[in-house]
Amino acid sequence: MTDTMNETVTEQAAPAMPRLNEPAPDFTAPTTHGEKSLSDYRGKWLVLFSHPADFTPVCTTEFMAFARRADEFAAIGAELLGLSIDSTYSHIAWVRNIREKFGVDIPFPIIADLKMEVAKKYGMIHPGAADTSAVRATFIIDPEGVLRAMVYYPMTNGRSIDEILRLVKALQTSDKYKVATPEGWQPGDPVIVPPPATVDEAEKRVGMKDADVKDWYFVTRKAAV
Repeated sequence: MTDTMNETVTEQAAPAMPRLNEPAPDFTAPTTHGEKSLSDYRGKWLVLFSHPADFTPVCTTEFMAFARRADEFAAIGAELLGLSIDSTYSHIAWVRNIREKFGVDIPFPIIADLKMEVAKKYGMIHPGAADTSAVRATFIIDPEGVLRAMVYYPMTNGRSIDEILRLVKALQTSDKYKVATPEGWQPGDPVIVPPPATVDEAEKRVGMKDADVKDWYFVTRKAAV
């Protein structure tokens, strides 16, 4: 009975993991650009990403890649926000080191999350990987503050920043045209028309003239249609 009660208490104490298509966990935290809150990004897309630690090689490559594509994210209305369980002073020293050693300026803020408050809200702490470091997690939050995508990587392997940029563009296209996007979709590629919900809609779908109809359930067209 005691073991069962302990298990129940543990389960209740564990923070809830964020879920897609629900409001992203709110936060206010110190960063290298001053205090930032989730509400500061209202009206824009936000890419919130964590890294295990400052002054580590894999994280350094990721930060430089994010920095080099920062203008591309900005061009589509997306902001970047990093995080690790390090101090602001450590972040500042690391940013300066990257500029000195690699010639790359880091233009986006980095959250200092020493108490792991933001990391725990977003499920960035995985005990199987490390108890005191955030895994490589990426969260894409839309202009309404809704969590739209999340991707987790192990500590040993870096993310593809190109893929994250592509995913933001795909989500924006889905929202704008009410469509889905196929594997590896890039802007300008055909999009997928959502499958019909009734027999009558299926019959109409087969007869579409402004689309590429493979079958009633598989129809693609240009995004601008």
